[in-house]
Amino acid sequence: MTLVVLAKAPEPGRVKTRLCPPVTPGQAADLAAAALLDTLDAARAVPGATVLVALTGDLGPAARSGELAAALRGTVVVAQRGDGLGERIAAAHADAAARAPGLPSLQVGMDTPQLDGPLLAAAAARLHREGGPDAVLGPASDGGWWALGLRDPRHAALVAGVPTSRADTGERTLHALRAGGLRVELLAELRDVDTAADAVAVAAAAPHSRLAAAVAALPSLNTVVRC
Repeated sequence: MTLVVLAKAPEPGRVKTRLCPPVTPGQAADLAAAALLDTLDAARAVPGATVLVALTGDLGPAARSGELAAALRGTVVVAQRGDGLGERIAAAHADAAARAPGLPSLQVGMDTPQLDGPLLAAAAARLHREGGPDAVLGPASDGGWWALGLRDPRHAALVAGVPTSRADTGERTLHALRAGGLRVELLAELRDVDTAADAVAVAAAAPHSRLAAAVAALPSLNTVVRC
């Protein structure tokens, strides 16, 4: 199994811009870095999985760059490829297929740091199960999706053209997979961290995470959400 993490270097002004305001670009980058570190912890906790990080951006000026560099040791880091997000997703799965022929892939982003190793391991187990699905898809509460698992990673090409960041992205992705002849099982729905309200809600759901600590350190974020 290859656990694919699609990630963007948390550079101030380039990540989580929908959080600004109430937080500053630097604070938003720190929240993104915390979420990515939590995600990497969960990915590395999946027994027997190789963690492949498809990365875009520059870690040099990124928030928590030292912590991230340490967390990436022992993972396989590749550059994202493709013009749009759909193409980059397909390319990341293709890289997984090239490095581990015949093994399934399970891809997540860095927006659902409340996930953990057991949740990912259970999703991966579905793809290894005899008679199990060809694909698993984890819907997100905003209409997108947080996880895409494929028994054959090359089938990610089916979703390369699906429009992303839309309220129907998840539905369109599911349709594209099934139209390609794949048997798909749905995973539990999770909430992405896109807005201030999302950050506070996800932090509450994962109170021991780095994200929760980062949110707790920003009173302005919590005050705006409560109002």
